[in-house]
Amino acid sequence: MMRKPPSVDPVQDAPEVSPPEHAAAGLTAIGHSLRIAGKQMGVKRTALTLLRVNQKQGFDCPGCAWPEGDKRHAAEFCENGAKAVAEEATTHRVTRDFFAAHPVADLANRSGYWLGQQGRLTEPMYLPEGGQAYEPISWERAFSLIAEELTALDSPDEAVFYTSGRTSNEAAFLYQLFAREFGTNNLPDCSNMCHESSGSALTETIGVGKGSVLLEDLYKSDLIIVAGQNPGTNHPRMLSALEKAKAGGAKIITVNPLPEAGMERFKNPQTPRGLAAGGTPLTDLFLQIRIGGDQALFRTLNRLILEREGATDDAFIAEHTHGFEEFAREARTTDWDATLRATGLERQEIERALEMVLASRRTVVCWAMGLTQHKHSVPTIREVVNFLLLRGNIGRPGAGVCPVRGHSNVQGDRTMGIFERPAPAFLDALEKEFGFAPPREHGFDVVRAIRALRDGEAKVFFAMGGNFVAASPDTEVTEAAMRKARLTVHVSTKLNRSHCVTGARALILPTLGRTERDTQSGGDQFVTVEDSMGMVHASRGRLAPASPQLLSEPAIVARLARAVLGRDSSTPWEDFEADYGLVRDRIARVIPGFEDFNARVAHPGGFALPHAPRDERRFPTATGKANFTAAPVEHPHLPEGRLLLQTLRSHDQYNTTIYGLDDRYRGIKNGRRVVLVRAEDATALGLPDGSYADLTSEWSDGVERVARGFRVVHYPTARGCAAAYYPETNVLVPLDATADTSNTPASKSVVIRLTPAARD
Repeated sequence: MMRKPPSVDPVQDAPEVSPPEHAAAGLTAIGHSLRIAGKQMGVKRTALTLLRVNQKQGFDCPGCAWPEGDKRHAAEFCENGAKAVAEEATTHRVTRDFFAAHPVADLANRSGYWLGQQGRLTEPMYLPEGGQAYEPISWERAFSLIAEELTALDSPDEAVFYTSGRTSNEAAFLYQLFAREFGTNNLPDCSNMCHESSGSALTETIGVGKGSVLLEDLYKSDLIIVAGQNPGTNHPRMLSALEKAKAGGAKIITVNPLPEAGMERFKNPQTPRGLAAGGTPLTDLFLQIRIGGDQALFRTLNRLILEREGATDDAFIAEHTHGFEEFAREARTTDWDATLRATGLERQEIERALEMVLASRRTVVCWAMGLTQHKHSVPTIREVVNFLLLRGNIGRPGAGVCPVRGHSNVQGDRTMGIFERPAPAFLDALEKEFGFAPPREHGFDVVRAIRALRDGEAKVFFAMGGNFVAASPDTEVTEAAMRKARLTVHVSTKLNRSHCVTGARALILPTLGRTERDTQSGGDQFVTVEDSMGMVHASRGRLAPASPQLLSEPAIVARLARAVLGRDSSTPWEDFEADYGLVRDRIARVIPGFEDFNARVAHPGGFALPHAPRDERRFPTATGKANFTAAPVEHPHLPEGRLLLQTLRSHDQYNTTIYGLDDRYRGIKNGRRVVLVRAEDATALGLPDGSYADLTSEWSDGVERVARGFRVVHYPTARGCAAAYYPETNVLVPLDATADTSNTPASKSVVIRLTPAARD
C-alpha cells in the first residue's frame, strides 16, 4: 500500500546528533534510496523507473549535471538521484480539492518539506486578486490572463522571465526566443546564484565560460584538487570518477572548511569491494581552509611555483598566455603570515601540497559553490586559472578547469541563450534566423530582478521551473518584492514556497517531468540536455503523465508566445510545439557547435560541444591568449566574537527541494535548524553543545537579519567558521552582498553573531 503524503507538518523537535560519518554511499545508501523510492512510487514503478535513469535510451536525472561515461551500469544513479526521481515520479497528486482545503495563508505556514511531499500538480490553478485560495482555471484562460498583463505593461522590461536549471535545451531556446521577441533581455536564471562567478572568471581568462575537461581527463590526471565542493551529497556519482582516477594513480587534495564523508572514503555500491569492505580512501591531503581563504592559498602556491627552478612551463607561457610578468611581480610579494591567517593552515600543509603539485604533470582543479559565492569569488577563480597556466595545465589531456555545475542542464540553459547579457554575435544570429530585431540592452540578473520588483520597476514575474523565493537571498526582501508584482506565474511539477508568496494575481502551470512521456501532435518527442562537461544528449521519459492536463515546457512557451505575440510574430510556434526536431534545426543554425543537431544527438550518448582551449589550445579572449591576472588577495577579517557562516545543503536535500529531515553524513537527524560550530569557538561564545542560538548577520547597511532558534552542534569545522542549511539561512544573506563582477549572492561568507536563545 502506498503511503499517503503527510497531512500535518512533521514537528522538527530537538534534532538528534551523533558523530559525523567518515565514508559515503555503500549499502546504507542503497537501502535509503530504495526506501524513499518505494514510499513515493511503489516497488514495480521504482524498478521500471530507476533502471532508465541516465541510460542512453532513457531520461536524464533531474538532479545534478555530472556526466555519464560511455559504458554505463544498469543502475546508473546515486542516492540523491533516486530521491529526485522518486519526488517527480511519485504517485501522490495535488488536486483542486487540496487547494480548496488549504488556502494560501495555510500553505504559507507550511515547511518546504511538507509542500513537496504532497505530490504532483495536476491542473492549472489561479489565485485571483483578493482571493484566499487557488482555484482551477483552463489553459486557454491562463494564457489569456498572462497576455493581458504582459501587453498592458508600459515596457517589455517590466517583465522578468526566470529559468531554473532543469529546463531542457529546446524549452530554454524557445523561452529566450519568446522573451526577446516580446522585447526584453530580462532572463535571470539560477546560474546567477551559483556558477556565475565561474563563467565571469573563465570567460575573461581563457575565453570560454565553461570547464575545459571531459570525464576521461579525470582518469588521465596525476592530481585532482577538489576545492569548495561536497561531492558525497551534491554530486555523488563524481565519487565513482574519483575512485577510478585513484585506481589510475591520481592523487587528490581536498580543500574545504568541513570534513566531508564522501571525500574521506567512498563505498562504491556498484562493486563488491564497495559493498563488503571499507571502500576506497579518496583524499591524500585534506586542507581544512578557513572560509574565503582559497584565493590566498592558490596565490601562495603560485608564488612557490615561481620560486622553484624549472617548475613553470615556460614554452606554454610564452606561446599561449598574456600578462605573465605583471602577475608574477604581484605573486612574488605574497606574505606567508597573511596567507596563514587567511587560510588557517599550517605552513607545512601548504608545502606538502606544493610537492604534490610539482610531482604532477597533469592537474585538474574542481570546484563548486564554496569558491563561487564570496565577494572575491571571481578573483579567486582567476587565481585558480593562474595556477593551472603556470604549468601548462589547460589544453593538455588529463588537466584543466572543472567547475562542477549543480542542476541538470543549468549549463545548457546558458548555452541556449538564457542570459541577461547576451553576446552581440548571438543576437545577430537570432535576428538573421527569425527576422526580428532582438533588444540589445542588458537585462536583469537575479539580484537586479529582485530590486526591480521591490522598486516597482518590474510588475510581472514568470518562472520556468525552480523555487525562486526559497532560492534567493535576503528572504524578507525577496518575499516583499514578489508581493508587489501584479502577476506571478510558476511553471512547476510540485508545490513549493514560491507558490505561497504571490503577486496581486498568481498562476501555477503544471508541466511534464523528465520521467514522463511527451506526446505532441507530431508524435512522441524527446528533449536534450548539456551536462557539466559540455556533452549534449537526449532524454526520453516513458511514464504516463501525472495528469492528462499537463503540458510540456516547450508547449507552454509556444502557447504563451501565440497568446502574447499573436499575428505580430512570424515564428512558427505551433510547429515548434508539434515537433521539437524543428526547434533543434533552428538551434543548429543559431548556436555554434550544434550543426546537424538532430543527426548528432541521435547517436547514443550524444556529442561534445567544441571547446577551443581544450581542443586547440586556442583562447578566444580579447588578447587572443590565456590571460594571467593579478588581483589583490582578499584576507577576510572577522570582528571579535563573530563567525563566518557558509550556507549549505543537507544530505536529504537538492537545492531547495527537501527530501527528508536528516543529514546522515554529518550526524544530524530529524531537524534542519542547526548551526555547526567548532567546539572551541562555541565554548568561547558560551554556547555548549545542544544549546540554542539566534543567528544575526552583520552587513554595512546596518540592518539586522535574524534566523531564530538554531540548535548549536559542536562540529569539526575550521576555526572561526560556521555552517547552516539553506533556505532556512537565506534570510541572513543581504541582497546587496554579492560577488564583484558576477553579482552572485555571497552566501558562503556571511558575518554572523550567535546569541543564546531559549528553545522554541
